[in-house]
Amino acid sequence: MPAKRQSENPQNDTRTQLDIDCQLMGPTNQLRAIYRPMYQTKRIPMRHFISHSDVIAWQHIVYESGAATNYITRGRALKKLQLSLKDFRRLCILKGVYPHEPLHKKKVNKGSTENRVYYYAKDINFLASEPIIRKFREYKIFLRKLTTAKAKRDEGRIKKLYENRPEYQLDHIVKERYPTFESALRDLDDALCLLFAFAVLPHTKIITSSLVASSRRLTAEFNHYIIESNSLNKKCWELFLFQVFVSIKGIYYEAEVMGERITWIVGHDRGMGHVSEVDFSVMATFAEFYVTMLEFVNFRLYQSIGLFYPPKLAFKSDKLEDDDQVEEGRVYSLACPLSKFESYEEQIDANIGDAVNDVLNEKLYDVEKRKQLFANYRFWLNREVPKDVLAIIIRSCGGLVSWENCPATQYYEDDAQITHQIVDRPLLNSHKNLNRCYVQPQWVFDSFNRRSCLSVKKYLPGAILPPHLSPFSSDYNTYEEQLKQLSLFSKASANVTNRMETEGESRVQEKKKIQKEKEVPIMNVNKGRMHKENLQKKLNEEGHELKLREMLIPKKRRRVYSKIKRGIKRRVHEEKKLNEKRLKMLEAAN
Repeated sequence: MPAKRQSENPQNDTRTQLDIDCQLMGPTNQLRAIYRPMYQTKRIPMRHFISHSDVIAWQHIVYESGAATNYITRGRALKKLQLSLKDFRRLCILKGVYPHEPLHKKKVNKGSTENRVYYYAKDINFLASEPIIRKFREYKIFLRKLTTAKAKRDEGRIKKLYENRPEYQLDHIVKERYPTFESALRDLDDALCLLFAFAVLPHTKIITSSLVASSRRLTAEFNHYIIESNSLNKKCWELFLFQVFVSIKGIYYEAEVMGERITWIVGHDRGMGHVSEVDFSVMATFAEFYVTMLEFVNFRLYQSIGLFYPPKLAFKSDKLEDDDQVEEGRVYSLACPLSKFESYEEQIDANIGDAVNDVLNEKLYDVEKRKQLFANYRFWLNREVPKDVLAIIIRSCGGLVSWENCPATQYYEDDAQITHQIVDRPLLNSHKNLNRCYVQPQWVFDSFNRRSCLSVKKYLPGAILPPHLSPFSSDYNTYEEQLKQLSLFSKASANVTNRMETEGESRVQEKKKIQKEKEVPIMNVNKGRMHKENLQKKLNEEGHELKLREMLIPKKRRRVYSKIKRGIKRRVHEEKKLNEKRLKMLEAAN
């Protein structure tokens, strides 16, 4: 009976036979011929019966060119270079290789939408030939040997390993990344900000003492270049324009070196404890590279203005001290000038010519004016004021500066030739000297940015200081000066209006006399009226036009436009609040 029922339904027989044939055939790439009758009877699209091997072949054809081959994931890069993630990150920072975001992630990731880090394949091939990779592997071997020697407590072996530990140089990478000196100057902002920060950090396992000492030495050398360039440099194409601004974050400097404008920030002088919230491992790698880079830059800058490198002091101390640390401390103090080549002044005088344009003449005049700003002054700095920034400003303007326990001191506090003493605390009357001026540090900054010595009355100890505005903005004018300019303008305009009124009255009287003489009884002349504009109507029309223009903005850019408008309103509101605050402070001072 079961056999007869199976013969009555031939479709069941074909399905059973097909299943048997599938098991006998084995590989899936031979199933197309078996399912051919079913495709014809069931009207199923043929693409549903393409084999798995055909799909793999199609993927190989699609992902063998274009974006899929231009990028490589970080995991594949680690396998190719045979490096750990830590060493790979260090190598990328030193060589200047960074990850990139592809435009079509799905194409690059071969159809997958998983988030990954991508690098250019050319960059990874470029890293594969770097000789530092070998040093990284040698350092790993050194660590393994050191661990074994420490476990065996072999002191002689440990000492020998430390003496022969592998080290690498970054000179070739600096020359590779910065083929010209101008390209190095363009990247000097980040280097100065980072090294000035590392110069005041405490020593840790990651921030080594040698890295901190190198950062401190190189930043002091750059500060000396800032000072000496204003007093020595006379070449028109190497002018050094210098600005300083003190803010809550730190002290901002801006300089123009060989045509490149450089801006960096230095933190305030305060005790820096152990910082545990910041991961310094990546920053230490950047600092390691920037130390080598700044050595090259400082050498070139010192040679350009005729200074010795490493720097040498212009005079020798009376004390017979040959200690290198004492000499290094004098260089760090910034209070003593550096020695230069003897033949450099003659070379400068020979190179100066009369064929300079008006712009360079203005710059030269500005440099000469600032050079002689504090030329006849001697300053003494109290313990509470910042030493480095004041020493840089005073010495770059031709003045002399000293303080208590200064390594390169040239005079002391009781010197009768001191003209200014900078203090930041209230002074007792018993400690005051009538032969000198006592001012707060802001007087030096404002005078330097103004290119002229300001009045000392507003900067006396304990006085309410005027606002310290940023010299980087185009409208660098204090609020008091704006009021003075407005008052002068109002007086001048009042005089002009009085003259115009008197002249107008005399002219009107003359015209009336002439009209009476020529008056004809038939003609009638009405008095003219001045046309007055309706300001409210004009504002309404402008607002209506603005709304019409806003309606024409595409939808893509409407959100950006609204953000810009909110930012403008916020800035206007902040300026209004600051102006109100200034008025209140001025009223309280008066």
